[in-house]
Amino acid sequence: MKQKKQMSESIRLGVLLAVSGGFMDAYSYIEREHVFANAQTGNMLLFGVNLSEGNFAAAARYFFPVFAFALGIALAELVHMKEPELLHWRQIIVLAEALILVAVSFFPQSMNMPANALTSFACGIQVEGFRKIRGNGIATTMCIGNLRSGTQKFCDFLHRRDYEALKSAALYYGIIICFVIGAVLGNFVIRLLHEKAILCCSVILIFVFLLMFIDYEHDRL
Repeated sequence: MKQKKQMSESIRLGVLLAVSGGFMDAYSYIEREHVFANAQTGNMLLFGVNLSEGNFAAAARYFFPVFAFALGIALAELVHMKEPELLHWRQIIVLAEALILVAVSFFPQSMNMPANALTSFACGIQVEGFRKIRGNGIATTMCIGNLRSGTQKFCDFLHRRDYEALKSAALYYGIIICFVIGAVLGNFVIRLLHEKAILCCSVILIFVFLLMFIDYEHDRL
């Protein structure tokens, strides 16, 4: 295995990414016809319901974000496999995510379907590229897995008085709170900026990109 600079799975990166994740979901749901950017289970459910009722246009509105989300995961993994030399692969994908969201901000309401697909594509990139914080498997774009893992760790603490488990539980719940904060922030900014509100996520992601030049450690990929 090749020794390369590995960006640390730090709490501060996780906090920023979780805020961005909550913001993106609020943006696509509130501003772009009630489609989820991250919660693909919800999109699949609504796709199936509309399909069963013969509402094929509405079904397509929920299908394409799911498909784009999968493509975003694939792109992030392909960049990882290429092992780029100029920048760390996570820096490349977070920069790409930021630029994609800049493009989304210029899509009018008449282009909500491609706007949602691109937003979900960006979310897929993020969920694949940033999967751990301090060694814990944590998602920054959704909450259900974090809620399960956090509750499991809390139960471990209650059962064994394992304070490391309590710390992990606090981390999981903290990331959930950051996601909710991102959604709250998104709601306020959307009222002011409408389609352009997603630029706030781009700013957060650019900050993550820059922070990763400082926040790293040597580790095996």
